[in-house]
Amino acid sequence: MITKSSKAYFSVAFLLLSLGTSNAQQVDYTQYVNPHIGSAEHGHVFVGANVPSGAVQLGPSQIAQTWDKFNGWDWCSGYNYKSEEILGFTHTHLSGTGIGDLNDLLILPATGKHHLVPAPFGKMDQGYGSSISKANETVRPGYYKVQLEDYGILAEMTSSERVGYHRYTFQNKNTPHLLIDLGFQMNWDKATDTYLKLVDEHTLVGYRFSKGWADDQKVYFAITSSTSLKNTQFYNGNKKVNEYLVAKGPHIKAIIDIDAGAPVELKVGLSPVSTENALNNIQREIPGWDFNQAKSNATRKWNEALGKIAYEADPRAKTIFYTALYHSYFAPTIFNDANGDYMGTDKQVHRQENFENYTLFSLWDTYRGLHPLMTLLENKKNKDYIKTMLKIYQQQGKLPVWHLWGNETNTMVGLPAIPVIADALLKGFIDKADQELAFESVKTTAMGYENGLQFVRELSYIPIDSMDHESVAWALEYAIADFGAYKMAKYLNKEEDAKYFEQRYKLYEKYFDKEVGHFVGRHSNGNFRRPFDPLMAKHRENDYCEGNAWQYTWLVPQDVNGLMNLFGGEQQFLNKLDEFIHLPEVLDDASPDISGMIGQYAQGNEPNHHVPYLYAYAGQQWKGAALVHKAMTKYYTDQPNGLCGNDDAGQMSAWYVFSSMGIYPANPMDGKYVFGSPLMKSAKITLGNGKTFEIVAKNQSKDNIYIQRATWNGQPYDKSYITHEAIMGGGRLEFEMGSKPNKKFGQAKEARP
Repeated sequence: MITKSSKAYFSVAFLLLSLGTSNAQQVDYTQYVNPHIGSAEHGHVFVGANVPSGAVQLGPSQIAQTWDKFNGWDWCSGYNYKSEEILGFTHTHLSGTGIGDLNDLLILPATGKHHLVPAPFGKMDQGYGSSISKANETVRPGYYKVQLEDYGILAEMTSSERVGYHRYTFQNKNTPHLLIDLGFQMNWDKATDTYLKLVDEHTLVGYRFSKGWADDQKVYFAITSSTSLKNTQFYNGNKKVNEYLVAKGPHIKAIIDIDAGAPVELKVGLSPVSTENALNNIQREIPGWDFNQAKSNATRKWNEALGKIAYEADPRAKTIFYTALYHSYFAPTIFNDANGDYMGTDKQVHRQENFENYTLFSLWDTYRGLHPLMTLLENKKNKDYIKTMLKIYQQQGKLPVWHLWGNETNTMVGLPAIPVIADALLKGFIDKADQELAFESVKTTAMGYENGLQFVRELSYIPIDSMDHESVAWALEYAIADFGAYKMAKYLNKEEDAKYFEQRYKLYEKYFDKEVGHFVGRHSNGNFRRPFDPLMAKHRENDYCEGNAWQYTWLVPQDVNGLMNLFGGEQQFLNKLDEFIHLPEVLDDASPDISGMIGQYAQGNEPNHHVPYLYAYAGQQWKGAALVHKAMTKYYTDQPNGLCGNDDAGQMSAWYVFSSMGIYPANPMDGKYVFGSPLMKSAKITLGNGKTFEIVAKNQSKDNIYIQRATWNGQPYDKSYITHEAIMGGGRLEFEMGSKPNKKFGQAKEARP
């Protein structure tokens, strides 16, 4: 019997439950993000306003200090925390890369004297740009604000996927104007053809074509303004263009005198296809003039992405985690228009496609951790990544290597799209109708003739006589890709192909020099390279890529048991691993990519990211826990220099997202996540299929870094890994942590990955 009083009780209880649910839904995860992490030293992250996977990254471009030790390398994104000046705001940026490009379409609000050339360092009065101070700079996901001190202007910006939104408040009213510089050059990029047209009093359209890392980049744009643009003067370089409405040339600029009585707002739409599409992108994504609403929309999109993982930890750890997750969503980036049009690698416009096309595939980095992370979080994105890669294959005859704005840059070694395609097939992200095309793309790419593949095709090693450098790196990466081809062939019942690629993925064995215990380059006559120094790491002068023999000794994630056999068994393998992490950290004349050292283990570069987890394959998961814990706590901080190397389009961050939750896909194609050392109390993941996977670390603390025992859905669990299939079914994985290792955990053969 329900009485009036019990009805009242249930009503109050329901109200409280509803309020609790509402509050839970309204958690602002962006408050935990510090976008400056990774912006100092070699992190190279983008700082500015964007949304997850957005084509627009709107933010400051600074003066690259080319006279420093690294010749301006630390301004690859256009920004470095140490700089205290801004030349202008550009609409495309790379994040975490080791090569610089983009920084397209520079706009600068200014007062006083008109300047047409960027100011030189330390002489801001001699060109355009302004001094800033970090005290007057604010950056949050989807929002950037800074005081341009030399001009007396408060600059704010936010964005949608394809539109950047500026708001400028002029405190100084002395000759207010806007500068647009289409020829602005940052890093490797150089404009080849630029165009600007005043369509009406409030609209400009144009394009910027350039050559840089992307050999033939085309950016079309449209600018709409809240204030009149009629007082516009065009220039080509420093020379006035007499034509009033339009200007075309290699270095077009414009100075626009404006009325700054009210805040000046600009909406800038980008398109890879046309100015018409750029205007349509503005109309589709930010049709009105409400900066605060656009900012709120950007915040909402970031909360939707960041809220996929509810991570409970101490405040500092929470900041590091959510910033890493934030950076994991910077790339790949959208590369189409709101109507579905995009520019293909074949330089043809493809109209109204029914998928989201992407670019900025830094695959040598991201196949290892970032793409597996997205297979947990993002179903649609993953399917669109694969559709994009298959379209690229059809347009250029091979799968992408390092794809940038419709261009294949062929950067880095191996065939790194293949592991992503293989993992997607095995995890169910490729529709049946596309599976044959997917395997065709993999097989065709793997059967090429360039960069030593002609030898791999014949099941031979790549002679060092045939390549200037990096032969071992190419070979080991090929073997990883060939494992993906093997797994796909098995899945699709292509037995002959499976037998062939099984042989290929074991070709790493041919480089193992038992005399020295490392993978070593070989001459055409079969002899191993001599003299041989396993510590030699001079960039592009050895047989490895951004590493040395010690660091490449472990690059066999596809066949760890086979690698153990080369050493003579698991104990010898463990001895070698132990030696590796206790060697001196010093490297003479090495690439700056080799960083974050623990012995010779290099957390700052991708070929070692799986190494801590190899211990679990030999039954000593606890040693891997100690190593991964040290790497996380030593080399990931909440400071601007809180990354020990380039973020590499999000891979360095994705590694932390996984590892700080206590799991990592050591082999990104076998559907297993190996246990490490969780840094949080709990992490609840909303999976791409809508189910929930929760990881709980009981008694976790800075001293309690070792797994004592585990349960899965309340039942004892003795394995040192969990499968993708189990995770996607939803459930609760619970670790009990302690300060001393339980050496029996994961020790049994059947418990190992």
